[in-house]
Amino acid sequence: MGKSLVIVESPTKAKTIGKFLGKDFEVLASYGHVRDLPNNAAEIPAEIKKEKWSRLGVNVDKKFEPLYIIPEVKKKRVKELKAAIKGAKELLLATDEDREGESISWHLLQVLAPKIPVKRLVFHEITKEAIEHSLQSARSVDENLVRAQETRRVVDRLFGYSVSPLLWKKMAPRLSAGRVQSVAMRLLVERERERIAFHRAMYWDLKAVFSKKGSHQSEDQFEAELTHVGDKRVASGKDFDPATGRLSEKADVVLLDEKGAAKLRESLLGTGAEISSIEEKPFTQRPYAPFTTSTLQQEASRKLSFSARRTMQVAQVLYENGFITYMRTDSTTLSDEALNAARTLIKRDFGEQYLASEARLYKTKVKNAQEAHEAIRPAGKDFIAPALVKEKFGAEAFRLYELIWQRTIASQMKDAHGTRVGVQVRCGDATFRASGKTIEFPGFLRVYVEGSDDPEQELAEREKVLPKLAQGEKVDGKSFDALSHETQPPARYTEGTLIKELERRGIGRPSTWATIVDVVLSRDYAFKRGTALVPTFLATALTNLMESYFTNLVDYEFTARLEDDLDAISRGEADYLNYLKKFYFGNGHPGLKTLVEKGGETIDPRIVCGIPVGQVEGGGKIEVRIGRFGPFLTDGTNRASVPDMMAPDEMLLEKAKGILAEAAKGPASLGKHPESGQPVYLKKGRFGPYVQLGDMVEGAEVKPKMASLLPGMQPDAVTLDIALQLLSLPRTLGKHPENQQDIVAANGRFGPYVKCGVETRSIPLDQFTPINITLEQALELLKQPKRRGRATTPTNLREVGKHPTTDANLVIKSGRYGPYVTDGKINASLPRGMDPNSLSIQDAVNLLDARAAKANSEEPAPKKKKTARRGKKKAA
Repeated sequence: MGKSLVIVESPTKAKTIGKFLGKDFEVLASYGHVRDLPNNAAEIPAEIKKEKWSRLGVNVDKKFEPLYIIPEVKKKRVKELKAAIKGAKELLLATDEDREGESISWHLLQVLAPKIPVKRLVFHEITKEAIEHSLQSARSVDENLVRAQETRRVVDRLFGYSVSPLLWKKMAPRLSAGRVQSVAMRLLVERERERIAFHRAMYWDLKAVFSKKGSHQSEDQFEAELTHVGDKRVASGKDFDPATGRLSEKADVVLLDEKGAAKLRESLLGTGAEISSIEEKPFTQRPYAPFTTSTLQQEASRKLSFSARRTMQVAQVLYENGFITYMRTDSTTLSDEALNAARTLIKRDFGEQYLASEARLYKTKVKNAQEAHEAIRPAGKDFIAPALVKEKFGAEAFRLYELIWQRTIASQMKDAHGTRVGVQVRCGDATFRASGKTIEFPGFLRVYVEGSDDPEQELAEREKVLPKLAQGEKVDGKSFDALSHETQPPARYTEGTLIKELERRGIGRPSTWATIVDVVLSRDYAFKRGTALVPTFLATALTNLMESYFTNLVDYEFTARLEDDLDAISRGEADYLNYLKKFYFGNGHPGLKTLVEKGGETIDPRIVCGIPVGQVEGGGKIEVRIGRFGPFLTDGTNRASVPDMMAPDEMLLEKAKGILAEAAKGPASLGKHPESGQPVYLKKGRFGPYVQLGDMVEGAEVKPKMASLLPGMQPDAVTLDIALQLLSLPRTLGKHPENQQDIVAANGRFGPYVKCGVETRSIPLDQFTPINITLEQALELLKQPKRRGRATTPTNLREVGKHPTTDANLVIKSGRYGPYVTDGKINASLPRGMDPNSLSIQDAVNLLDARAAKANSEEPAPKKKKTARRGKKKAA
C-alpha cells in the first residue's frame, strides 16, 4: 500500500506540514494554480482561435464556459504530480481554506483526474493539533466556494478584456480597466477633485502659558489655547467653507487676523487671570479587536511603513512556517484555544490585575462566508515569543509578528481607566482652555497602543498632567503668542486608509485588497508621495470616461452589491449563471456587452482625453491631454510635457501658463558649434536630459544629432564644452596594436563602454568616462575577462539613511542601467527623471517595496532542457 499524497500551494507550506505528518505521507507543492484562463493569444489552442469568443477566454454563449489551459511554466509540475499519484493510496488536498484555495484544489482534481480516494483538508493554522484535526474532519471540495471563485474570475475577465480594448482605441495603448481596480482609482480621483476645489483660509489665535500665582516651578505651569473673545467663540478650521475659503454663514464666531491677534495679545500682557471653571470626567478605553486582514494592513502601514502587499508577503511567511493563523480573514473571533493561551500568558507575565474578568468576544462587522473564521493571531495553544521569530526570519517578520502578538494579548486585557480634566482661564476679555489627562490604570495600554511602536513611551506621552487648581484661583499669565493657522485640504488616501474605505463600502475582500492597491500603483494610475497615494492625470481622464460611459460599473453601491452576490453564490443561496447573464447581457439595465458596444459608437477621443485646467483671455482654454506617450499640456497652439510626478491639484492655471510660456521659448541654447555654427541645445525628453546639435526641421529626412548625458551628470553642470564632447561620441581612440581594429569609446543604452571589433567592456565611471578615457586605458579594459551581469563595481552616489524597519543602510548607486537604490539585498531603479539628490527615505522604501513585490509575483521560468553538443561522443 502506497503513501497518502498531500498537495499544498507552496514548498514552504509543504515543508512545515511535512514535519507534523509521519512517514506514511508525501507532501508536495503545486506552486499555486496549475491552470488558468489564457494570458495571451499564443496560449489559446489552435482549434479555439477561430471562435469569436476566443480572445475573451470565456464562451459567453455556452453558459459562460471558461477556457482553461495549463501554462507552459506549470506543465512539468503537473507531470510530476501525476506521477506521484500513481503510487499513492489517497489524495489529500490541503490548500488554503478560502475561495482561492478551494479553487486551486478543484483545478487539481480536474487536471490530475485521480482514481484514488480524495479528501479536502481544511485548517486555519499550521500546527500539529490543527493538522491532526483536519485529518479527522476531512471533507470533499466545496462546489459552492469554487463556483463563487470562478464567477469572480469570469466577471473580472469579461470586464477587463471587454473594456480595456475600448480604452486603447479611444484613449491610449496599454491601458487597463478592472471591476474593483477602477472603483479604487475613482476614490483616489474624487479625493483629488476635493483638493482641487478646496480654497485655503487663514486664521489666527493665541497660545498662552499660565502658572500658579507667584510660582516659577515648571510643574506649576500649563499651556492653554484661546477659545472665546467676549461671549463669542474664536474661529477655527471647521468654521470655514472648503469650497470658498470664507467663513460659513452659520458660523457665529470672532475671526482674528494677524493684526487683530497682535492687538489682543498686547491688551492681555500684565492682565490678571483666574480659573473660571474646572471640569473632571472619568474615561474608560476598551481594547481593540484582534486583527482582520484590513486592520492588519492599516496598522502595519501606520506603524511599520509596510505596503499592503509587503504586509501580506511577510504574513504569508509567518503563516506557512506555523507562527500565525491564516492571514486572509474578516473575522475578529478567537477560538477557545486562543482565548486560553492569551489569558494564561496575561496572568503569568502581567499579573491577574490586568486580566479581563471573563473572555472578551468581538463581533465580526462584515457578513461574509468566503474567508477564514478566526482572527489573525499567533498560532497554537502556546503563543511563541516574538524574539524567536526575529532569530529565524529577521526584523520584518519579527515586527509584524510582534504587532499581531501584542494586539491579540491586549484584546483579552482589562480596560484602561483615567480622568480627563478641562480648565477654563479668564484673562481680561479672553477665555483660554487647558486640557489634561491622567491614566490611573493602563490596562491593555500596557501592551498595545494603536499607532505606537513603544506602548510604555506612548503612555507617558498620552498623560498630560495639570497642576492642582481650584475654581476662582488667581494665576499668572507668563506668555502670550499669536499663532497663524491655515485650513488644510482633505488628506489623500494612504494604502491603509484606502483599504479601510474599500472595506467600509463593502468593496473587495481580504484576499483582494493588497492586489487592488498594487495594480493601481503598477499601472501608473497613482504614485506615492511619502505614504500618500497621488492619482495621475491618466487616472483622472480614465475615471472621467468610466463615470460618463460606464456609470454603473464604477458605482460604489453597485460594486458592493456584486460582492454580496458572490458571497450568496459561495453560500449556495444564488445561481452563478443568472448572475453572469445579468452582468454581461443585462436585466432591466444595460449589461457590459451593450455598454461596450455603445461606448465604441459614442465615445469621442477629443473629449475624453482632455482634462480642463482653466480659461484664458479670448475664450481659449488650457487643458491636460492624454497622448500616446503620456500627458501633455496645451492651449490649442503651444504644448508642453507635464512634469513627472506632478499631482493634479498642483496644476493651477497660473502654473500651467508658466509651463506653456517656458516651452514656447524653446530649449536653452548653450552656444554655437565652433565649426558648423549650428546651435547646441540642452533639452529634456521622455528618457531624461540630452544635448542636441542644430534645429529640428519638420519633414527633413535627417534629424539633428543628439546625445544623452552620462549617468550621474546633472543638467545644470552641462556647459558648451561638455555638450560638444558628448556630441563627439562615439570617439575613435586609435588602433588595437594586435589586430589593427579601431577602438571606440561610446555612451550606449546600458551605459558607457569601449569596443574593438566584437569585444566590448563597460567603462567604470568612478575611474574615467568615454570623454576622457585614453587608448592605453581602453586597452587595459579590453584585456580584462568579460564578466556576466554588471561589469564594474557600482559607484555610490549618495547615502539616503537607515531603513525604518530593517535598519539597513539605504544607498543610491550608479549602475549599468542608471541610478538605483539598494538596501544590500534588493535593488530598485529610480524612475526616469527622478533626481537622486531629492530621494527621501520614504521614497526609497516605496521603491524597494515595489521591486520586492514585483520579484515575488514573478513565477520562475522553466529551465531549458540541455541539448547534446554536436561532435563525437567520448568513448566509454
